[in-house]
Amino acid sequence: MKVWLFLGKGKVIRKNMERRWGMLGKKFFLIFTGILMVLAFGCATTRPDLPMDRSSAIPGDQVNLRGKPVKLLGTPISLGNSLPSVELVDATTTNPIDLSKERGSVLLISIVPSIDTRVCEEQTHYLGEKGDKLPGSIKRITISRDTPFAQKRFAKVAKLTNIQYLSDYKQGDFGRSTGFLVEGSMLLARSVVIVDKEGVVRYIQVVPEMSHLPDMEKAFEKAIELAK
Repeated sequence: MKVWLFLGKGKVIRKNMERRWGMLGKKFFLIFTGILMVLAFGCATTRPDLPMDRSSAIPGDQVNLRGKPVKLLGTPISLGNSLPSVELVDATTTNPIDLSKERGSVLLISIVPSIDTRVCEEQTHYLGEKGDKLPGSIKRITISRDTPFAQKRFAKVAKLTNIQYLSDYKQGDFGRSTGFLVEGSMLLARSVVIVDKEGVVRYIQVVPEMSHLPDMEKAFEKAIELAK
């Protein structure tokens, strides 16, 4: 009698365990399916376009960072003058580069705070990919305060090797000599500068809100005009 009761209870326990494991299995299946759906929709959905500014702040004045004003340090550059003579470091060769000595090409200079942030990455991709329509006499340049090694790594991973990457990582001399150095972070303000074949600054946009993109298409149009 005791054996029968034990066996009977054993069957009941086993059935209860099977039922519980079955319920757990269904729960795991539903959770796993849900995760797959989230991943699938997440990968299939493109991120919304980043905001773009058409206006410009003034070098050496101030810009906003998510609505909060920040001061720009240094001596502001202006239209009609040459770029200041400062030493930048080429990310590919680590050689010193002085853009004020460049002649014969239109320089389309994209200036970003840090190459690895979302907006800066988007700006650089735009320069590298959409900029393929530009004539060969226009030299595409990206300047940031990232180290040359970080810039080189980004170029390789992003497959954007048609841009010359220049680093202002040492003392921020380029930022100080243009009025693009952001107080506090000591990064460069998001900007676009175009220099003509004679080395004269012909276009400046300092993006008023640093979390927005510059008007790259307008810069492209100006660069093409100067390249003729």
